[in-house]
Amino acid sequence: MTTPLIAGNWKMNGLRADGVARAEAVARFVRAGSVGPCEVLLCPPATLLTPVAAALAGSGAALGGQDCAASHGGAHTGDIAAAMLADLGCRYVIVGHSERRAGHGETDSVIRSKAGAALAAGLTPILCVGETGAQRAAGETLATVRGQVEGSVPDGAGARIVVAYEPVWAIGTGRTPAPVDVAEVHAELRRLLPDGRLLYGGSVTPDNAGALMGVAHVQGALVGGASLDAAAFERICQAAGKAL
Repeated sequence: MTTPLIAGNWKMNGLRADGVARAEAVARFVRAGSVGPCEVLLCPPATLLTPVAAALAGSGAALGGQDCAASHGGAHTGDIAAAMLADLGCRYVIVGHSERRAGHGETDSVIRSKAGAALAAGLTPILCVGETGAQRAAGETLATVRGQVEGSVPDGAGARIVVAYEPVWAIGTGRTPAPVDVAEVHAELRRLLPDGRLLYGGSVTPDNAGALMGVAHVQGALVGGASLDAAAFERICQAAGKAL
């Protein structure tokens, strides 16, 4: 049985003082064993990777980046290579988040290259897929997710990546799909990726985490806003551990 993975995506939030305080709070509850059999991951902004790594040291919580470049190095001002993240102690990196797809024009091909670069650097990519509200209304959810998986997952890498289903219309809105709808998408993901690790993301809260983690093939969560509150994040981790 796969240990649930609860990943906190802090997005573009946090300065050094509050980021370190939040990471220290997470480290405390992980050390205390209050979340049970649950793998805890924090993905802070790049500016906070080093101090957060220090705050998490020895706790058992993992560190991840929010994005990486497809290139391994060179003249790419502002980009961060996967190997640089690994050098700071990262074990994971998010790629293909809908905010990158929409805000930075990232295509499936670009995301595929980033996932490949992450794997080459020894990182586990958390590859995000999900439909917009218009695509769901048009009955295109499964076709959209299927196309993103087929276009973004490097050949033969299905067992070495994490895929997070994050319906775009649910991210940051407080809305979530019904468990039956999550189950439908995750069943399709499992068909496409028999050995992949599958997460759900999109307005995950302490109140809905238990129901979402109880859905077949959901093996954890990618948590946005609620991960900025250490107490709420702890409750989500506890819900995942209980659902195991």
